[in-house]
Amino acid sequence: MNNSWKIFIDLGLLSTALITATFLRARIRFFQRFLIPNALTAGFILMIAYNLLRAPLNLETVRLDNLAYHLLNLSFISMALRKPREKGLRKNGGALPLALGVLTHYSIQAAAGLVLSLLLAATIAPQIFPGFGLLLPLGFSSGPGQALSIGKTWEAFGGRFAGAGSVGLTFGAIGFLWASFGGVALINVGIKKGWITSPHMENILRRDRPGLLPADKKGGIGARLTTDSAAIDSMSYHVAYVLFTYLLTWLALTGLSALLGMAGQIGKDLAASFWGIGFIFCSLVGRLVRAVVSGTGIGYTLDDATFTRFTGFSIDLMITSALGAISFLVVREFWIPILIMSTVGGLIALFLVPWMGSRTFHDHAFGRTLVIYGVATGTLASGLALLRVVDPELKTPIAEDYMRAAGIVFPMAIPLILIIPFPAYAFIRQEPMWLWLAGAGCLFYVIICTVGFLVLRRRDVKSGYWARPIAVDNQVTAEDDVRVQRG
Repeated sequence: MNNSWKIFIDLGLLSTALITATFLRARIRFFQRFLIPNALTAGFILMIAYNLLRAPLNLETVRLDNLAYHLLNLSFISMALRKPREKGLRKNGGALPLALGVLTHYSIQAAAGLVLSLLLAATIAPQIFPGFGLLLPLGFSSGPGQALSIGKTWEAFGGRFAGAGSVGLTFGAIGFLWASFGGVALINVGIKKGWITSPHMENILRRDRPGLLPADKKGGIGARLTTDSAAIDSMSYHVAYVLFTYLLTWLALTGLSALLGMAGQIGKDLAASFWGIGFIFCSLVGRLVRAVVSGTGIGYTLDDATFTRFTGFSIDLMITSALGAISFLVVREFWIPILIMSTVGGLIALFLVPWMGSRTFHDHAFGRTLVIYGVATGTLASGLALLRVVDPELKTPIAEDYMRAAGIVFPMAIPLILIIPFPAYAFIRQEPMWLWLAGAGCLFYVIICTVGFLVLRRRDVKSGYWARPIAVDNQVTAEDDVRVQRG
């Protein structure tokens, strides 16, 4: 038999790295103290393996690239297939300020990255490709999967764009480090400065966080069975919906690419960019499928918890494979601009997020600030990991509010994502107009977010880095307890 083992060798190595990382965290306090996700550790293990053992074991990082791309898309589909949350915005502490915070830092990172690209290209790093710095917000605020996806699209342009995918992955990896180490530092500063008043904070920080539940502690119910296993397993049923939706997304993108191709080269380039941001279309098609299923009266057969487990599975594998695909050769070539830009991006998040959060949120300000910081440097998983330090049971409405905020940010960020390839167009076609459009777009978003901050900012705070007073910061109120019990 001549069956191909390549995909299963890659998955086996991914799994080996994840298991190794899990036991490292369970045994070594360093990983517990800094809340480093197992997938991040596994990704670095895999990166070393694929760079050092590539020749003797015939390993190909391009296969990890493909895995990361598809796993990212599948994670967005599984999130979109969940039941939509109740709509509603609360000006003084709900989804709207969270959405503003996320979009603000995404916009500022994009603007800073574009400016730094132009400065470095004109001085110490003439070898960097146009739009190099726009991979900073993709890697930091969107995660390594999206940075890889769009970076690989740029690589198709050839020439100076070679290695764009690995550059995006590197920004994503460094962003996770800022999320972990910077987040824990922010929590410690918050305790010393009295920014957080949770009575259980010291116990939470002293507690070991090995990542594995002890034998005498039972975890929550991870999923609910909605089918008769004699007919079809419940997990098979849910995975089938995810893959069916992915097929519909592929058909939609294929048809859209054919239509855009009729518009000439500009249309073809735009179609290539759409494939790079396929996760957006996956989410849109997923929402449509969920609406149709709910409309036919069988929405009850879809379990949100099962989709959440599938999302976590996809994200863990995606992060591991994405980081494993980083090429040492590319990082070595661009290490100076990567170091400069990632340092600037990390410092912007570390200092601006608390300053802005303390002036925007009216309740649970520090917890909301942690979520935004985690999202602005890593992913939602990073934000939730930091939030669990101060709110272990997630009794506050912060996580729920962020999910609503994501629904606001998603459509508002689409134009910003679409202008990210513009500097590349400017270089390829020798048309500076595209570069000016990218700069104008980033500036427009920064201005809009600034106006939004001025509208939503609190008026009852004193001056200072962390504005005071803050009402009931991160203490679970009776109202929150009632809401959790009802939920």
